[in-house]
Amino acid sequence: MKIETNRLLIKTFEKHHLNDVYEIYNDDSTCQYLLHDKWTHENKEREFDKKLNNNQLTKENALSLAVLMDDKVIGDLSVWYTDMKDTVEIGYTFSKSVSGKGYATEAVIALINHLFEVVKVHRIQANLDARNIASEKLCRRVGMRKEAHFIQDFWNKNEWTDSIVFGMLKTDFNKFNSEKENY
Repeated sequence: MKIETNRLLIKTFEKHHLNDVYEIYNDDSTCQYLLHDKWTHENKEREFDKKLNNNQLTKENALSLAVLMDDKVIGDLSVWYTDMKDTVEIGYTFSKSVSGKGYATEAVIALINHLFEVVKVHRIQANLDARNIASEKLCRRVGMRKEAHFIQDFWNKNEWTDSIVFGMLKTDFNKFNSEKENY
């Protein structure tokens, strides 16, 4: 699978992407709101193999995608089906070195478009740690709506955390795109 944007190439991971991905995940602040701790030299190959194996979206298997700029991995997109019919959840992580340049927005919009137009999903959602303000802002920038805020509903890294859920239907995305074109 390949998705191209003006500046980015989004595709399944390849073995030679390991060190680029390690640079992203070998950072405490990047992993602060993720479900896992930062990658170490000892576990990087095992963790990366999971991304290599997640190379096709099925009901049983998540999809992990590399976001490349000039042949360097700058981000990681994930998609998996939820228990609800034709509904997927997305996740994303980007290198701090590209923060503020619009790459995450560009990549996530392209992924959302692909999921609605090619995969034909009914609904896309994102579930995030409520303290992750950057992720919340990204959800809003791509046209998702905040649908829920759960108080201390998730135990992660030895603490209870709040979760927020963003969602989007194809009609929301179409409206978002038409409003974007009118600027």
